[in-house]
Amino acid sequence: MNTMYFEEVKKESLFIALEIVNSNPDYNIFENGKDARTLADMEEEFLNPNSISAFIKLDDTYIGIIDYLLENPRDQYPWLGLLMLHGDYQGYGFGAQAYAVYENEMLKRGKKSVRIGVLKENIRAQRFWEELGFIYYKTTTAQNGSGIFCYQKQIG
Repeated sequence: MNTMYFEEVKKESLFIALEIVNSNPDYNIFENGKDARTLADMEEEFLNPNSISAFIKLDDTYIGIIDYLLENPRDQYPWLGLLMLHGDYQGYGFGAQAYAVYENEMLKRGKKSVRIGVLKENIRAQRFWEELGFIYYKTTTAQNGSGIFCYQKQIG
């Protein structure tokens, strides 16, 4: 049985985050119009004081990355900002398994629900989150003008 867990992203491991993110060119195009990101992008996104950024590890293998807020100051809900698997590890159920690890962590912290935002162009992600029990509640707009579908799931 493989063990899945999270490991904090650090400056010296940013190159791994870059490899994971750049294995998802379609997502990168949806999010910022370019199929590849830079190490500077990774530092800005994953080494900031606002969110918790961690690698998703399966035993000793880095298979993905997760980024979340324990409490969004705008609505006091925990927000899962990103759950991304390396392209080589998609389609095997690891995304749902990683989400279960995250949800369990939120339950341990006494959280009763979780919110996410999904880019409106990302139909595959919308289906994934809906299959995990997330319910759409509104559409908003990102800073770059992209439409974002907001979802919530009751967990506690």
